[in-house]
Amino acid sequence: MTTTLPTKTLPAKKRIALVAHDARKEDLLDWAAYNQGTLAQHTLFATGTTGRLLQEQLELPVTAFLSGPLGGDQQIGARIVEGAIDVLIFFWDPLSSHPHDPDVRALLRVAVLQNIPVATNRSSADFLLSSPLLGQPYARHLEDYGSRLRRERLTDEP
Repeated sequence: MTTTLPTKTLPAKKRIALVAHDARKEDLLDWAAYNQGTLAQHTLFATGTTGRLLQEQLELPVTAFLSGPLGGDQQIGARIVEGAIDVLIFFWDPLSSHPHDPDVRALLRVAVLQNIPVATNRSSADFLLSSPLLGQPYARHLEDYGSRLRRERLTDEP
């Protein structure tokens, strides 16, 4: 049985969120400098310090939210749910525990639920940014999680 999922079209000019834990900021900045020409063709967002550093070092316009631990991760997550961010590039540090780990998990969870492209390291970011799909409209499929949750609740009832 084939079902057709609803879609939402991402624009050709993507709205890209850039996030990096402290231990990964230099890596993200180096990667962004290497990809400055491509990033300049899109609209950029970032959490606090990352956004400031990108603006200073690359001289690209970046909408900066609060620092991640102060709610910036949640602000980006909210924009993803609203359909105002199309791509998430998050260089996270897998070797350190962070006090805002629940916010990080929530951000990644929202990105997966909304079916937007996510890169969590330099290699996946390279593949994502070099994709021919980046510069054109893209119809992403939207899973109906509400129906799924309702079905699961019905089957759990005694």
